[in-house]
Amino acid sequence: MHTVAVLSLKGGVGKTTVALGIASAALRRGTRALVADLDPQGNATTSLDPPFTDATLADVLETPARAVLERAIAPSVWSEEIDVLVGAEELESLNEPDSDGRRLENLSRALDELHQNPLREEPYELAIIDCPPSLGRLTKSALVAADSALIVTEPTMYAVAGAQRALEAIERIREDSNPALRPIGVLVNKLRVRSYEHQFRVSELRENFGSLVMPTAIPDRLAVQQAQGACSPIHEWHSPGAQEIALTFNMVLAKILRSNRAGRHRVRAEEEAAQAEVSETAG
Repeated sequence: MHTVAVLSLKGGVGKTTVALGIASAALRRGTRALVADLDPQGNATTSLDPPFTDATLADVLETPARAVLERAIAPSVWSEEIDVLVGAEELESLNEPDSDGRRLENLSRALDELHQNPLREEPYELAIIDCPPSLGRLTKSALVAADSALIVTEPTMYAVAGAQRALEAIERIREDSNPALRPIGVLVNKLRVRSYEHQFRVSELRENFGSLVMPTAIPDRLAVQQAQGACSPIHEWHSPGAQEIALTFNMVLAKILRSNRAGRHRVRAEEEAAQAEVSETAG
């Protein structure tokens, strides 16, 4: 299972739109996926519209046990192939700026459990974590648990600074807690192609981040809000704008999956390293 954290340290850039777009592309591709809604606003949960659960991701972060996970995960209204680790407003109370390392690892432990002992016969191939727009315990927990991180930004004057802070956060977590973590790219959202200002800011992003900036951007289209309001995957929203956006999300998903062809969660690599060490010792 590959885990990708979708983050931005600036609100309103459409981070949840991107997380849902990746989930929609996964559904179209036939990739079984879990969306973990870490944003206390719960917009991803609202759009995926799962049935009521007895527990939420807030409970999982406090007690990452199998029994709690089973109560906090439900199928989305999109399809039984896309499940939701349900978000809640209570997550806000857990988003303290400083948290001890063990608490930061609880989400990773929960995903390890899902990797080792899937809820159903068919395991998840992809976990998508929708992070809040701040660098507290919630986003740090996502980065500790993730294999890769996707930075979402807008083509505005604040884009470079926001993306830079997000990249620095990824690097700190990689150095301190999760050496397997890597930035997979910077994705520009809400692009108006005919806007000189937007084109200037995209060029500025490319100057600062080079090949990390994804070659395709998400255009600013009404279809995104329409599909989300209807609790529909963007790939199933039949309008020219929706289909244009869907193709971009296909390319984003392909890059995520290519970044880890084995499709495994970090725990698998750790297990293999431990087994190799045992074999060398025995030899």
